[in-house]
Amino acid sequence: MSNVLRSSRATWLLAAAAVAAVATLLLSTALANPVSAHGSVANPVSRNYGCWQRWGGDFQNPRMATEDPMCWQAWQADPNAMWNWNGLYRDGVGGNHQAAVPNGQLCSGGRTENGRYRAMETPGAWRATSVANNFRLKFYDQASHGADYIRVYASRQGYDPLTTPLAWSHLELVGQIGNTPASQWQPETGGVSIEVPVNAPGRTGRHVIFTIWQASHSDQAYYICSDVQFGGGANPPPSNPPPSNPPTPTPTTAPPTPPTSNPPAAGACAATYRVTSTWSGGFQGEVQVTAGSAPIRGWRVTWTYANGQQVSQAWNATVSSSGSTVTATNVSYNGSLGAGASATFGFLASSSGTNNTPTLTCTATA
Repeated sequence: MSNVLRSSRATWLLAAAAVAAVATLLLSTALANPVSAHGSVANPVSRNYGCWQRWGGDFQNPRMATEDPMCWQAWQADPNAMWNWNGLYRDGVGGNHQAAVPNGQLCSGGRTENGRYRAMETPGAWRATSVANNFRLKFYDQASHGADYIRVYASRQGYDPLTTPLAWSHLELVGQIGNTPASQWQPETGGVSIEVPVNAPGRTGRHVIFTIWQASHSDQAYYICSDVQFGGGANPPPSNPPPSNPPTPTPTTAPPTPPTSNPPAAGACAATYRVTSTWSGGFQGEVQVTAGSAPIRGWRVTWTYANGQQVSQAWNATVSSSGSTVTATNVSYNGSLGAGASATFGFLASSSGTNNTPTLTCTATA
């Protein structure tokens, strides 16, 4: 071999080695710092965050196609949806989420970022987190934006996430918190987190949890799908979660207020009331209805506020107000209760300061 050929071959080998080294450096940097801002649902883990957790370090492994096929199709469609797992948002929505995000496109934020997250819309057997009907959703905010609000929805019983793209009509609000600055969230390594109480009775099997995070730093709304299997126990911790300190109750969660109830008689019901979180000008509360020693077919709870509180929104009950008196009645799926069984509904309300616990009256339809 001539000296010229040897020199050319050596030059080519050095160039190839340099390209490989640069590629390795870029990949390792992406794995360590896939994004530099924003956030997502850490538990039950969102679709693209879960795919990044499980396969970010091995995203070209053909085993993914059989072991985790929904992640496989997502990685093939656009790997940036996983590298940028915390960038699934839209700017300037102004709270009009249903106008900005069409049916069938909820899990991609209305195909935001030029359709980067489109694969998240695809129905199928996404990895699901086992949860109970009452659980706490953990939101991780890498940029410490805080929230104007976080709203959590669950798909209704009967919706099939294996075959049907998610639409607004499939959803029911099952948890929410109001304005909470990042200073009130739980510190994490590289960000902050907060937990949202979720109550989604009447559901079994596979469902979708849809979360809207309205960040506080600007008009920026995040749209996030997580897959769950109802009928499990408490949430297992997410695999490979972001580094964190042991979770403690967030400052937005107030100590439970003393419950108010009367012992239920046969064919009757009792109700207990508590405040679950507070913020300036408002609070979130929940009421648990318990049947007496015989089954009931429906229930109604009434109470009267003494300090000017006003209910603005509710879930898992139909709630109306007349002056300071509030009336809550069961919805279709949680009115029938066996003896001693319970149902829970939640609500948001305004408060100007004093927020005394009212006395509740529960009336049952036997």
